[in-house]
Amino acid sequence: MSDNKNNIVHHHVAIIGSGPAGFTAALYTARANLKPVIFEGMQPGGQLTITTEVENYPGFEHGIQGPQLMDIMRNQAERFGAKSIFQEVTGVDFTKRPFIIKTYESVHSADAVIIATGASAKLLGIESESKYMGFGVSACATCDGFFFKGLKIMVVGGGDTAMEEANYLTKFASEVLVVHRRHEFRASKIMTERAHKNPKIKLLTNKVVKEVLGKEEGGRKTMNGVILQDTVDGSTQKYEVDGLFIAIGHKPNTDLFKGILDMDETGYLKVEPGSTYTKIPGVFAAGDVTDKVYRQAVTAAGSGCMAAIDTERWLEAQK
Repeated sequence: MSDNKNNIVHHHVAIIGSGPAGFTAALYTARANLKPVIFEGMQPGGQLTITTEVENYPGFEHGIQGPQLMDIMRNQAERFGAKSIFQEVTGVDFTKRPFIIKTYESVHSADAVIIATGASAKLLGIESESKYMGFGVSACATCDGFFFKGLKIMVVGGGDTAMEEANYLTKFASEVLVVHRRHEFRASKIMTERAHKNPKIKLLTNKVVKEVLGKEEGGRKTMNGVILQDTVDGSTQKYEVDGLFIAIGHKPNTDLFKGILDMDETGYLKVEPGSTYTKIPGVFAAGDVTDKVYRQAVTAAGSGCMAAIDTERWLEAQK
């Protein structure tokens, strides 16, 4: 539906962001005949599109490629009438209803909005890291740890996340090297002691990853080592490892909503406990954008379902 006067396209429900949360919200709102639109943004399909194999999503006994899983979810939502708009949202106005959503190319309005913009793993930002992402380099131990049974791996980070991931990875790996750029770890005392006591974990301090090494055979890439640089004397050393896990934290994709919605100190959106309601009636949030604890595809999908049901019931009450 278009308001030709201002060239504003109107929708019942607008979903900002894709991924498991956005697509599940789209599926449920589409089945409720709310004709949702999904603004897929910079990374259509979300974080799973940079994951190769997904083995822990229920219903796929033999695993599935991350991008393929997202295509299936998108197609399923589209089957019931959801529509994807492959544009990046650049601004929102939640001060009045209908809400306004702007992209570089167009302006839209919506009776209700579901935010599913997700979070992004903080990465080192070196070229070789992105080259081997999904081919030995990972930002999620619970997603990919299983693939490193009996192998030697490295974890980068000095906080609780790094220690938790290192301890978790010892279930699979033969050895886990934890690399931190400073001498002291930021992690809590109990987490650091646990890592110290684990015979499979070796702590390397005052070191940063300079380069990820690997090979390409028959069109398949595999990382096989890392060059570390000493932050004190600048010397470099090569370590042969089969995997590199980046555990330097996540950043929720919420810059768009600063000063508009309530967030915690890291930027995760705050919702009413046990629901997906934000502080603005008619604006809901689901998935990793609100979740700094679990960050799994299946939990994101579950909260996408919650957001859709909350939205449907809220719209019904407005009538």
